[in-house]
Amino acid sequence: MLQFDEDKQNRKVGDLLHREEEELVQFLSTKYGIEYVDLTSVGINGDAIRLIPEATAREIKAAVFALSDKKIKIALRNPDSEQAMNVINELKNKGYVPTLFITSTLGLEKAWLTYKDLSFASESKAGSLDVSSDEISAIVNKAKSLPEIIVILEDILKQKKSFRVSRILETILAGALATGASDVHIEPEETFIHLRYRLDGVLVNVIDFDKETYDLVLSRVKLLSGLKLNVKKNSQDGRFSVHVAENDIEIRTSVLPGAYDESIVMRLLNPKSISVPLESLGIPPKLLTILLKQIDRPNGMILTTGPTGSGKTTTLYAFLKKVRDPGIKIITIEDPIEYHLPGIVQTQVNEKGYTFLEGLRAAVRQDPDIIMVGEIRDSETASIAINSALTGHLVFSTLHTNNAAGTFPRLIDLNVNPKILSSALTVVLAQRLVRKLCQYCKKEVVLEGQSKTAVEAIIATIFDKKEIPTQDGSPAGTYTKTWQAVGCEKCNKTGYKGRIGIYEGILVGDPAVETVIEVSSSEREIAMAATPQGILNMQQDGMIKVVQGMTSIEELRRVIDID
Repeated sequence: MLQFDEDKQNRKVGDLLHREEEELVQFLSTKYGIEYVDLTSVGINGDAIRLIPEATAREIKAAVFALSDKKIKIALRNPDSEQAMNVINELKNKGYVPTLFITSTLGLEKAWLTYKDLSFASESKAGSLDVSSDEISAIVNKAKSLPEIIVILEDILKQKKSFRVSRILETILAGALATGASDVHIEPEETFIHLRYRLDGVLVNVIDFDKETYDLVLSRVKLLSGLKLNVKKNSQDGRFSVHVAENDIEIRTSVLPGAYDESIVMRLLNPKSISVPLESLGIPPKLLTILLKQIDRPNGMILTTGPTGSGKTTTLYAFLKKVRDPGIKIITIEDPIEYHLPGIVQTQVNEKGYTFLEGLRAAVRQDPDIIMVGEIRDSETASIAINSALTGHLVFSTLHTNNAAGTFPRLIDLNVNPKILSSALTVVLAQRLVRKLCQYCKKEVVLEGQSKTAVEAIIATIFDKKEIPTQDGSPAGTYTKTWQAVGCEKCNKTGYKGRIGIYEGILVGDPAVETVIEVSSSEREIAMAATPQGILNMQQDGMIKVVQGMTSIEELRRVIDID
């Protein structure tokens, strides 16, 4: 007896309808001039699909299925949909560059299933973590102090059975953003894991937690950063981004094998932290006047020097914002791009061969007026940068040296001809960052003993006596008080809030400096030749900020040698 298999017939009808729709969509792709894509056979990128919320995606019948940097691929059922075009225009306004495809309803249904696989944090292997959810944004907005962050973390860690590792990682990152931390350090010890934030350049203890939780956090960080999970005996570097309050914050990850387990350092590149006007960096007035004049020149090179974390990049961005103008072309080569500036062509070096050298070679062929090279690391980059400064370009860059005078022997070590240095270089800066005393809790104390001797001895060496500050009517160079850090809720109990630069500089075009550079590479002789310029050195600038109550003598001693 013949039996009718309803399920089988329904599947056949479904398959037939699917084939008919796919054929129709392929026909429409020709009509619209948009490429067809079969989403049932294409991998869906989790980072990409969450660029459009699920409810919106279903309403407009669309899915973002691929993402590379800011380039995205969007599949649509109806390219004539006004609603879909409005959403795509919103993505364009956020900097994304879309390529449109047409697809079938079945393909979209398959793509939309990806939403179910996304965790609370919407994390994925491609390196992007969205913490713009209401709960996480609430942490950033509400918990402004470290004690509040610690309480939230402790509560989450107590939920052994129900916590999600993504929530823990989100809270760690949200806490870092809320407190203004520049780095997150997660360090395994023998029996526990140590979490610390770097606040204003100094590491501060946050919380200790168990190894079981850390194993999950480590795996999640590796996935997000594009690192290999099975590599545990070698260091690895990666990056991902977080989206908070309409800001994309890049996080650079370093994983290092240690005695007990791999340690993690995550550096938070927050655009807000380096968006500082040139006049607000703490540059002494005389040096600032010189810099404003020199960055207005059509050619030459200004070098900013100092160790990692001394604020060099912030200073370079302040230069760029000052000189930015619709009438000039500016190109930057950076690692990474930390702050996006409109009207400037910014490029980022990578590990695939696009180095500072390659970027600089390409930049000079783009007819720029101003070039910013993130760092001079080798002789070829130094040579091209110097030649660019000699051939009609204004060049900004950084170099790793301890002081301004040390720039010249360093460049000579990089095989730069000393006879052309004074023609190419216009100003050399050196800088450090010191923590500013918290204005809510700093305490005035009597200046006496060794501290008084150190302050007055350094102030006495200032060549331009007009730079010497006074204090409470006392004669210039004589001081009776200073200020100490105390600690309150406003400053996370550290006594300090924010940082300011201490600077020194050498105006290279000075005849005495030019002569010394050509005959000697001695730091001491170059510094002595520059002394009559009357520009403060870092010790002098730091001590002026101490007697003015901006920072403490203890903090200055931590950063530079003053004894």
